[in-house]
Amino acid sequence: MIEAVLAGEHGPLPSELVATSVFWVHHGTRLAGGDTTYSNQYVLVRLNGSFGGCAFEAGQVDPSICRESSGTPLDLLLREGPRPLRIAALDAYLSEIQPHRAAGAAGTAEPVTLTAGSAEVRARARDAAIAGLLDIEEGASVGLIGVVNPLVAAIRERGGTPLPCDFNLRTTQWGDPVTTDMHEVLERAEVVVATGMTLSNGSFDTILERCRSRGIPLIVYAQTGSSVARAFLGSGVTALSAEPFPFSQFSAEETVIYRYRHRTADGA
Repeated sequence: MIEAVLAGEHGPLPSELVATSVFWVHHGTRLAGGDTTYSNQYVLVRLNGSFGGCAFEAGQVDPSICRESSGTPLDLLLREGPRPLRIAALDAYLSEIQPHRAAGAAGTAEPVTLTAGSAEVRARARDAAIAGLLDIEEGASVGLIGVVNPLVAAIRERGGTPLPCDFNLRTTQWGDPVTTDMHEVLERAEVVVATGMTLSNGSFDTILERCRSRGIPLIVYAQTGSSVARAFLGSGVTALSAEPFPFSQFSAEETVIYRYRHRTADGA
């Protein structure tokens, strides 16, 4: 996809565009009643009126990248940056070409407003909206690649049985074991819900291909690379919860996420 964008197949040549601002955000969150502290790092790229974002593991990107990359032609970031920066730059480009808000206005995406309130209220609202993309029977096995506790709860409320997988957690808030072996989950699941961070750690292609080969639905919930994941809608991605920057955890006010569903020719 990056090569196609560099060749101008999706819009203006990136060599003619400048990443006005590159910034780095590091934050921690521990929700009330939980015993897990989520520690997240993001690199973000601003391109004209749009932002692209990518979460990354500790050590992948250094804060000095902000000084080194701000004001750089976009094609250089796409060619030469570390993987998280390349994903953020690609996300910014695709978001600028087709903003999520425009897709919402056109009816190709469903805008969902997250209520104002505490971190706990907003996390539950967001994860309920993600789980709302599930179309499953009672007891269906739902592979969850990238675990947040409110999403585990939301999957259960939809009737699913979560199969949680994460590199950084060992149990959920309720003591459910969390595996680090996504291949085990991909073999057992009847539907997969995966975070956009799989784009930054390199596992997205494997997940996409396995879901395609097994013929099972793949739902992506994405702060990372929300417009990148959207490009695969109908090509392995069944549904998408896209959350453009500023992300819900950075505000106590109402914010909007956009839900996309792939529709077949017969409307199914």
